[in-house]
Amino acid sequence: MDNLPPLREIVEKFDLRAKKSLGQNFLFDLNLTSRIARSAGDLSNHDVIEVGPGPGGLTRALLAEGAEKVIAIERDHRCIEALHEIQSHYPGKLEIIEGDALATDARTLTDRPVKIVANLPYNIATPLLTGWIEGELWPPFYSSLTLMFQKEVAERICAKPGDKHYGRLGILCGWRTTAQILFDVSREAFSPPPKVTSSIVHLEPRAEPLPCDYRQLEMVTRAAFGQRRKMLRSSLKSLGGEALLDKAGIEPTRRAEEIDIAGFVALANSL
Repeated sequence: MDNLPPLREIVEKFDLRAKKSLGQNFLFDLNLTSRIARSAGDLSNHDVIEVGPGPGGLTRALLAEGAEKVIAIERDHRCIEALHEIQSHYPGKLEIIEGDALATDARTLTDRPVKIVANLPYNIATPLLTGWIEGELWPPFYSSLTLMFQKEVAERICAKPGDKHYGRLGILCGWRTTAQILFDVSREAFSPPPKVTSSIVHLEPRAEPLPCDYRQLEMVTRAAFGQRRKMLRSSLKSLGGEALLDKAGIEPTRRAEEIDIAGFVALANSL
């Protein structure tokens, strides 16, 4: 790809054994990381924010695929030296931020068009995603998200009404973005292999999502899916029960998994 050493050599050189406490699972297959980078679309006029680059397999792919600049946020100090080698190979194109992505305001990292592409650490993947989707300002600072999740989480992100995976996460993501699973990644592609299959999910912001306060939407979905087997007149009792449902035009005998995103937005707006 770029005449840099194979990733396994990098890992041995810097003694980068994956840490479970950091949710690390490294990808060594550069063909796979290139496929992930290409899934994000044209990178040539964008800065790319990457979370958890580790030894830099996806970082190298993003740069090789033409990213104007990659801003890599890495918490593990051991990986920084390995990333410096990539930085030297691509002068001026890789910015390394040593820190916690959950504590980093990604909106302040660049004033150029942004795509976020990452093999997210499993233990912070969902909080990062919801942080990027919630908020007062919309459209957001990025044009797309191309992210790796555990397959079960990916199915929840893309779930529709009636699906067993349908819940709060699918409603939040479906309300403000269009989301699709692009392909699965076998556990054998990682070192160490995780216990589950992973999936690449691509999300693009909706230009005009249905008007709604995300905090009210979060409140309604938390109550509804907290008792998902009960009728809504019971699960939403603390928020007004049948009076709230009547105001939103929803039958009180329906259950949470039967209500589409527009229905939940109506409930949120009726609070």
